[in-house]
Amino acid sequence: MDVNSKAVAILGLFPRIARLRSEYHDYIDSPETFVARLKEAKIHADVFTFLQPVSDTAPKYHHFFSWTNVAVLTISTYENWWKRQVNDKTRNMVRKAGKKGVAIKLSEFSDELAKGIHAIYNECPLVQGRPSKHYGKDFQTLKMAHATFLERSVFIGAYYEGVLIGFIKMILHPGGRSASLMQIMSLVAHRDKAPTNALLAKAIETCAERGIEHLQYGTWSRRSLGDFKKHHGFALVKIPRYFVPLNLRGRIALALGLHRSSAEIVPGSFQDVFANLRAKWYLFKYRSQMQSQGL
Repeated sequence: MDVNSKAVAILGLFPRIARLRSEYHDYIDSPETFVARLKEAKIHADVFTFLQPVSDTAPKYHHFFSWTNVAVLTISTYENWWKRQVNDKTRNMVRKAGKKGVAIKLSEFSDELAKGIHAIYNECPLVQGRPSKHYGKDFQTLKMAHATFLERSVFIGAYYEGVLIGFIKMILHPGGRSASLMQIMSLVAHRDKAPTNALLAKAIETCAERGIEHLQYGTWSRRSLGDFKKHHGFALVKIPRYFVPLNLRGRIALALGLHRSSAEIVPGSFQDVFANLRAKWYLFKYRSQMQSQGL
């Protein structure tokens, strides 16, 4: 549902938690005003949660909060990132894309770009060992899903022989000090050309040119994705996540700590074991389908 021109999602059973649908890319300026609008709308939620931008990490509201771990790259210049924030292996991967004939360039959102994105998402049913939420979607549905925040979106494409083999959608945050990666995907069939590394380098170069000081790449990750982020200069940054009760149920849930996610409760080592088992199960489940596609 929309509240105050912002898309709101409601998750869970008890407590039912409301949040901005694109909370790592969209923010609220006045929590009190927004909470009042939520109550006026009589949404079926018990707690509202929201984040501060990555460029503003010191808690500034009086609501109850906990810390959320996100991956953030601090940017001064592209040259500083290239020479001091990444190692030789990462630099070689970025160079590899160019040597293999991959062209990286800013792209306007269009039907042509959307068709390329559609082909990328429909190549493989799995992403990072889990089912892809966009796999199997028709063109119009996928185009609409990527047409959000167009007024402050930057699309970067990786092209091989004129065909899109990878892309980034980057969202510029209000105020001009920070940005976030909403999507970053490449074709599995072209991973030998390192398009994802080159795309990320271009995103960082673009941020440096625009004076953007912080680039967020989702939450802080473990395992291979976490290593990828670290190798490209991203570090763990803690930002406040606020929780505002909307009713008596919400106040009880916060008092009992029921608002916490499983990631906050389950130790990291157990999360890793579960993630590895889950990845093996999905590989087994989709094995025949992926083999038929030559993956």
